Amino acid sequence: MNDTVPPSAESLANDLEKAIHEHRIAPGAKLSEEELGDIYGVSRTTVRAALQALTHRRLIEHQRNRGAFVAQPSVREAREVFEARALLEPRTARSAAERMTPEDLGLLRAHIDAEHAALHDGDNGRALYLSGQFHIEIARISDQETILNFVEQLISRSSLIIALYWQRRAALCESNAHHALISAFQKKDGALAEELMKSHLLDLLTSLDLSNKTSKPSTLRAALSH
Repeated sequence: MNDTVPPSAESLANDLEKAIHEHRIAPGAKLSEEELGDIYGVSRTTVRAALQALTHRRLIEHQRNRGAFVAQPSVREAREVFEARALLEPRTARSAAERMTPEDLGLLRAHIDAEHAALHDGDNGRALYLSGQFHIEIARISDQETILNFVEQLISRSSLIIALYWQRRAALCESNAHHALISAFQKKDGALAEELMKSHLLDLLTSLDLSNKTSKPSTLRAALSH
């Protein structure tokens, strides 16, 4: 990081969170306080505050006498997370369709365009991050703040789950589902949007290889030089 002003703990936490969601830092990777302090040019106090924030977001776990590691959701949690998404997101899709404005449609199309650009560049991690943001945006448009908060948490866990269990070729087809949702939103067809979201989430779940796996974390410096 070349910023002349060292980042705050909040800025550092947000940068690490984005790196995790973009799969630049793998589940199971160790987050060394010393190394992070060196990479970002900040004190250990700042690093600890950032890691604490990520702990609250359930993105990292602290292991006694070993330090902080990116969380590794279990197969059981993977299934539970997608089951919860299947309960919540079809209803948010219906509500979003009924409230959709031209401005909202423009934002969603921009997300899809950015996804395609990332895929074209071979940046699959960023494409999946943007896919998650697409779902969060739908929940925001639905104007159900409590459900939005739940969806944000579930999308966050989904990012780790996909990093561990994703069969990449199968999951890359999901952009077609996003186009179909856009079409339903444009028609303000809530019932169709609800059904499409159910199908989309089922497809996502079936694109995961839910066998026990461990990831191979890259070095922090290489991951954060992106």
